[in-house]
Amino acid sequence: MRWCLALLVFCFLAVANALSSSGNRLAVILEDAADKELYSTFWGDLQARGYNIFFESPKNERFSLFEYGERAYDHLLILPPRSKGFGPSLTPQKIVEFMNKDGNVLLALSGKSATPSAISSLLLELDFHLSADRSSIAVDHFNYDVLSAPEKHDVLLLQRPGQLRPDTKAFFAGEGVLAFPRASPHTLGDSSQLVAPILRAPVTAYSYNPKEDAPTVEDVQATGSQLALVSAMQARNSARFTLLGSADSLQDKWFSATVKAPGSGKETKTANQDFAKQLTAWTFKETGVLKVGKVEHHLAKDGEVTADELNPSLYRIKNETVFDIEVSEYNYGSFVPFEVPANDALQLEFTMLSPFHRLDLQPSRRTENSTIYSARFVVPDQHGIFSFRVNYKRPFFTNIEEKHEVTVRHYAHDEYPRSWEISGGWVWIAGLWSVIGSFLAFVVVWLYSAPTPTAAQSSKKTQ
Repeated sequence: MRWCLALLVFCFLAVANALSSSGNRLAVILEDAADKELYSTFWGDLQARGYNIFFESPKNERFSLFEYGERAYDHLLILPPRSKGFGPSLTPQKIVEFMNKDGNVLLALSGKSATPSAISSLLLELDFHLSADRSSIAVDHFNYDVLSAPEKHDVLLLQRPGQLRPDTKAFFAGEGVLAFPRASPHTLGDSSQLVAPILRAPVTAYSYNPKEDAPTVEDVQATGSQLALVSAMQARNSARFTLLGSADSLQDKWFSATVKAPGSGKETKTANQDFAKQLTAWTFKETGVLKVGKVEHHLAKDGEVTADELNPSLYRIKNETVFDIEVSEYNYGSFVPFEVPANDALQLEFTMLSPFHRLDLQPSRRTENSTIYSARFVVPDQHGIFSFRVNYKRPFFTNIEEKHEVTVRHYAHDEYPRSWEISGGWVWIAGLWSVIGSFLAFVVVWLYSAPTPTAAQSSKKTQ
């Protein structure tokens, strides 16, 4: 009995200490168990953040991402295999189905071996494009590590992405240099708005196949900033997929490596460990997760609004209306008030078939865990079925999609303003009463004005 209670307490603490907002079950696909020791620091960081790691081999026939129709894991980390594939349990269809059930995936590549065709097909479906030979690596003769790659120049030294891209600064900012050994580069398609680069190659980098062993490179597919080393894709259901071009950058030796750039007189420590934490935190939904709390709308009035006056289903045209939405951001284990990034806006649409109003929501007040955004507007002079709609979809943030329908009616017969209340109608009122007054004056004058007698009438009276 005691061991059962202890097990329940342990499970409760494991769930309570998990920093991810979507669960702590992490499946790691590692073909060779001996390679596990190469990433010991990386595994320790994940376990310290509350993840329950399950190491699985792609050759295990009993392994499955699903159990009884539901996903058996919350997150999936795939390290590059040495064989040509992952088996029937990790086909592109299975991984896409895993994401459709809100699973998150971190896929790491390596230039040491050719990428399996199944992985290439998966990436192509998600709008990531590898080189045609699938064995190319990124090479740069100006930004490489002099200590570890003095001849091959295949260990790229890069600045943190937060220093180069302001929109990623909130999640990947920091100081230091990143080392990417034998990175497999990729390019991004133009057809999808769900894909965003996190770390691009320097402008002097290019894609090179070391198996060709040629002194010069011809017919280069992509060069410079066209090549991406780390990219992300967030699906419409907010499931996240991250593509890491260098699995070796997660190894222990590169977490604490000392590197030196060409022409630099000093050696520096790499920031790979901190970047790996930021990358996994975003992928596994420890950061950038938005939550909507209360959504309220009511007629504008002075004083406090009662509960009966909140969220009415019927409005009248030209009513002054107030809309409030409460938004929180999940950040490493707790919800904090959400702040809209600079040069961006959280917008409200009051729409029928098309928006009649599109307004920027402004922060009106803050609580300990959330920010309340508000907008005030006048209902348009159009009756029908309208919707309060907030549709906020930005890179690196989960989607906000709120829609609340209301009915807008015309004025009732006793709600129209009287004629004397309309200043523009005073001319017509004055004209009406002037006609009436003139007619009454004419009648009075006509009734009380006797006609002047004529000479014939006077002679008849005397006779």
